[in-house]
Amino acid sequence: MNPKKNFDDEPYKARIPADIERPDRIAFGMSGRQLVILTISGLLLYAAWTTVATVVHPLVFLAGATPLAAGAFLLAVGRRDGISLDAWVLAALRHRRSPRWLVPADGPVIPAPAWVATTVGPGDRLPLPAPLRLPAKGITGDGLIDLGPDGTAGLVAASTVAFGLRTAGEQNGLVAGFARWLHSLDGPVQIVVRAQQVDLTYLADRFLTAAPGLPHPALEEAARAHVAFLDDLAARRELLHRQITVAVRSRRGPHHTAHAAAEAVRALAGCEVPARVLDGHDVLVRLAASLDPTAPPRAPYSASDGGDQR
Repeated sequence: MNPKKNFDDEPYKARIPADIERPDRIAFGMSGRQLVILTISGLLLYAAWTTVATVVHPLVFLAGATPLAAGAFLLAVGRRDGISLDAWVLAALRHRRSPRWLVPADGPVIPAPAWVATTVGPGDRLPLPAPLRLPAKGITGDGLIDLGPDGTAGLVAASTVAFGLRTAGEQNGLVAGFARWLHSLDGPVQIVVRAQQVDLTYLADRFLTAAPGLPHPALEEAARAHVAFLDDLAARRELLHRQITVAVRSRRGPHHTAHAAAEAVRALAGCEVPARVLDGHDVLVRLAASLDPTAPPRAPYSASDGGDQR
């Protein structure tokens, strides 16, 4: 008799759709947005035909309406850069009409005096820069980001888990815990993973400086050997520090956002993921790093930063 099969010894397997944000199909394999675009386009063409039917030959009207109908169909079903074509066109129009020069200012930008020449030729002057409006209005001492009408957001620094080194049962438990957290969410959550190059010079210099003060010559020799190992490791391999940030947002007030961030920390702890809520200073440093990813980190790496090295 075959022994009873233990499902804990096999990892979970589930099919995940390639496009989990695909809108629901209502009719003819099309979403509501697509049907609205095609319906409005059809009504406009029908209204145009009823207006000019007595003065325009049907073949002439068909020749002129065919490109418009094809354009409306392409606008409804087309996609570019992973988004629908109508959303892409609207974003392109907004970008085209938006100012190109932005400067930090609390109010309208004061125009230059009339006697200041801003162009080489006579007549037209260069357009004034527009005020720079960032989504974040400020950061509180508790680390909450004020998003104005969009509510507040809190940042949680999380680390990683050696998933591949766990048994199938342990992997199933970690996946189940992470799934419970995802199912418990009642607001927007974003997980950002950023890889940074690690500079071991700071650690090597610290070890080399502290080596002469160690109480035994063997410890000093071990410290110098470790410095040589770090220098050789940095020379032979590209070391990366993976920084994981979980952003939670809520429009129900700062207290609800802080509670959601604390709940994320507790839920991730159940998945054996070390995490902590960032305070105001840490949030400022992390936002500054996201705006300039190529800049070197402001502070040396530490284990409490919520990341790992490899």
